[in-house]
Amino acid sequence: MEFFRIKKDIPFMKYALVFNAISFITFALAVFFLFSRGLHLSVEFTGGTVMEVAYTQPADIGKVRETVSKLGYADVIVQNFGTSKDVMIRLPVQKGVTTAQQSERVITALKAEDAEVTLRRTEFVGPQVGDELMHNGLMALGMVVLGIIIYLAFRFEWKFGVAAIIANLHDVIIILGFFAFFQWEFSLSVLAGVLAVLGYSVNESVVIFDRIREAFRKFRKLSTHEVIDHAITSTMSRTIITHASTEAMVLSMFFFGGPSLHYFALALTIGILFGIYSSVFVAAAIAMWLGVKREDLVKAPAKSGSQDPNDPNSGAVV
Repeated sequence: MEFFRIKKDIPFMKYALVFNAISFITFALAVFFLFSRGLHLSVEFTGGTVMEVAYTQPADIGKVRETVSKLGYADVIVQNFGTSKDVMIRLPVQKGVTTAQQSERVITALKAEDAEVTLRRTEFVGPQVGDELMHNGLMALGMVVLGIIIYLAFRFEWKFGVAAIIANLHDVIIILGFFAFFQWEFSLSVLAGVLAVLGYSVNESVVIFDRIREAFRKFRKLSTHEVIDHAITSTMSRTIITHASTEAMVLSMFFFGGPSLHYFALALTIGILFGIYSSVFVAAAIAMWLGVKREDLVKAPAKSGSQDPNDPNSGAVV
């Protein structure tokens, strides 16, 4: 389905150098903020106190979160588990305050709002668990990157695999750079959003790469940059439809999903916007500069007149 069709190809590759310079500067700033400020890791990574409380009626998560936040906890995680009456609260580590003291303060504040609330369990989650989660998260990210490279190398050509992974890592680093600069909380849900962006971005790159291969087969007189311009222009309608509908869903989570989905949706929003940009001005441009050509994607047809002199059925005269 197409909303529109552009008859004349847009010369994207003519401005590829300028846009890639902007990408490099943005990427460098993201790396700088990651090293200078670092990520503001959530309780899941840093450790802290985990409380389980039970209500006699379905709990108002928003009210519970507000009550706990008034105690000075900016990074508190409040969510249901099991049933709507059971609530799990994750509190960050506080210097000079024990787990028992934290839980006592919280349960006292909750009982002031609802006297029938009961404390079921309190435990300390040490930083060792956080280190394990961080290690597993990085391992998952590495496996995704490796899988993307192998997939694109087999489906297209190694130059496309290299171009796509550079573009996708560009998106990931910029997302992390935003979280480092603004010191937004980086939780497991945000890590899941980053992995989702990787898959989303590579999908856009595959669509463009596939159209480039088709254009090489169809237009034999066009140069490489003209073929890439045609491929990107011909996917414009599809790109707008796909990304607009996806962004509408993500924005609905951002505005109406509550605090638990806020940063997850924010990571997806940044990733989608930069994913469109990187697929056009990073992945396609890098593939062009790596020297991709028609012969890399289109196999030359076998010569019909060639015969094997050792084949008795070939009719050749020896």
